[in-house]
Amino acid sequence: MTPETKARIDQLIQNNKVLVFMKGNKLMPQCGFSNNVIQILNILGVSYETVDILQDQELRQGVKEYSNWPTIPQVYINGEFIGGSDIMIELYQNGELQQIVEVALAS
Repeated sequence: MTPETKARIDQLIQNNKVLVFMKGNKLMPQCGFSNNVIQILNILGVSYETVDILQDQELRQGVKEYSNWPTIPQVYINGEFIGGSDIMIELYQNGELQQIVEVALAS
């Protein structure tokens, strides 16, 4: 990953309380896993931003290296890497995700 790509990812994460690196965007997810994450965030009613990694191959690979996580989507809340679709589903089902989001948005 180039220093420019790392700086770009750093800035995106710092500038957005809830950020999803995904295939597609919040209005048109391009894969089922990305859609799962968007549906969960929409149900929670939180404000979030998305970054379509399909538009930038360097960013697509860079986010995987940045988080040391091999798959997309990737969710960051309050600057912290949370995980992908499976982890988001688990956190949502056990009630932890709502708490994580509330703390992040309150800070």
